[in-house]
Amino acid sequence: MFALIGRTHRSAPTGISIVYLKFINMIWIIALLFLIGIGIVAVLLFKISSQTNSQLNAVTGQLNERLKEMSEAISETHRGVGARLDTTVNIIGSVQNALGKLETTNTQILEISKDISGLQNLLRAPKFRGEIGETMLENLLAQVLPKEHYQVQYQFKSGDAVDAIIRLGKNIVPVDAKFPLENFKAFQTASTDEEKSAYAKRFISDVKNRINEISNKYILPDEGTFDFALMYIPAENVYYEATIKQELLSYALSKRVVPVSPNTFYSYLQVICLGLKGMEVERNAKEILANLNRLQQDLAKFSEDFRLVGAHINNAGQKYKDAERRLEKFQDKLTNSSSAGQIGDRSNLTVGTGPI
Repeated sequence: MFALIGRTHRSAPTGISIVYLKFINMIWIIALLFLIGIGIVAVLLFKISSQTNSQLNAVTGQLNERLKEMSEAISETHRGVGARLDTTVNIIGSVQNALGKLETTNTQILEISKDISGLQNLLRAPKFRGEIGETMLENLLAQVLPKEHYQVQYQFKSGDAVDAIIRLGKNIVPVDAKFPLENFKAFQTASTDEEKSAYAKRFISDVKNRINEISNKYILPDEGTFDFALMYIPAENVYYEATIKQELLSYALSKRVVPVSPNTFYSYLQVICLGLKGMEVERNAKEILANLNRLQQDLAKFSEDFRLVGAHINNAGQKYKDAERRLEKFQDKLTNSSSAGQIGDRSNLTVGTGPI
């Protein structure tokens, strides 16, 4: 068998060489293709790597920018939080100061409440109440009216003195402050209807007595007053109770007494101010009319003098024209006389030099 194989091997050496050469060539071709493929793959990998690096660099740059923006935003947030914390601290400090001031204010309110209690005790004295009402009345008049249009503690011929008067032209308006407080306070603090009714009647009686006093003492037309007077009630609640009852209001108006409170009296004074301005305008208008009349008289005198001067000027102009005409005639005569003299001289000269 081995001999057969050896013979076979020896008998076909050329065929094996060809196959071997082909095989070698194929190997070289495959190797060459492999190398080419490796080169292509390497080029592709290089390109891919370059693109990947570029993309990675771009992504890294974007990430860095985002990180920078986030860092700036975080820093800004930290600053804002710090500022807010500072503001909060300041607000807390302000609140603490305000609380301290509030405590001081509460203390002052307690002191004022004590003073008010003392004032209420003082208001129980009718004389002190009357002085307070007069002071409030004087202050209100001073705030609204000019000094020359009001007077306090005005005394009539009878010796009675009203708290204040308002001057309107040649007449005056009496104003008296009344403060009927005792029965009013008792009416407010009464616990039963019977007590309220009893104190209400007493309060109405007090107000009527004050109305009668003002009507009888201070409405004196023969001394220059208007036929009405004002009853100034310094407390709004007392005024309200005095005027809400139709019985009291009708009684006051029948006695020609008008009740007023600080608020309503202020409105009355504003109307009076408008009236005073109207009277001032009327007075100024009368003065203007008087001045216009004087101007008309002066104009009439000036017109007469002007016409007289014009007549004199016209006469002088006429005389001037007459004199001018006479002067022209005189010049003409003088010119004619001069011409006649010259002619005579020439005639004489001719006669003297002629033949004998």
